[in-house]
Amino acid sequence: MTQQHDLVAPVTAIDHKLGPDHAPITVVEYGDFECPTCKQAAPSLKLLLSRFPGQVRLVFRHFPLEEVHPHALCAAEVSEVAAQQGKFWEMHDLLFANQLHLKSNQLRGYAEQLNLDMARYTAEMDDEIYRQRIREHIDSGRRSGVRGTPGIFLNGEIHDVSAGMQSLFDKVQALLGK
Repeated sequence: MTQQHDLVAPVTAIDHKLGPDHAPITVVEYGDFECPTCKQAAPSLKLLLSRFPGQVRLVFRHFPLEEVHPHALCAAEVSEVAAQQGKFWEMHDLLFANQLHLKSNQLRGYAEQLNLDMARYTAEMDDEIYRQRIREHIDSGRRSGVRGTPGIFLNGEIHDVSAGMQSLFDKVQALLGK
């Protein structure tokens, strides 16, 4: 029997969200920009939004697996820099699209590509000002039972997607009664 875990940190205004706040379904992903499975899951998670318009809210939280993904923490930091300039999801997509190219100079190039304020980018990356936020995500993920990525929660309950994303779509459809 698997142990059931619930999301310990509720979704707040500072989370990275797509979809309406009032949506009856909230999917929270604890992800890692260097994780191949997260890259595969990303389009499916966004497809949920179009498959169930107005019914699903998608939330992304950081869970970089630093032991196996040496660039994941810096990639998470870059996404936070982008978020502060209103471009989290654009950076999210760019990082996954270029997952094998996440070295420091490449990350800087993505920031330039998105026309971020590069002086601010440099200062915020040098000062690691988002590292604590990322550590808080990791901590809340661990306390919620996340052991690997992607860690998916559906309306606050952990949902196993190790066999693929279809089970998530099926569960959302069932919850919506469609």
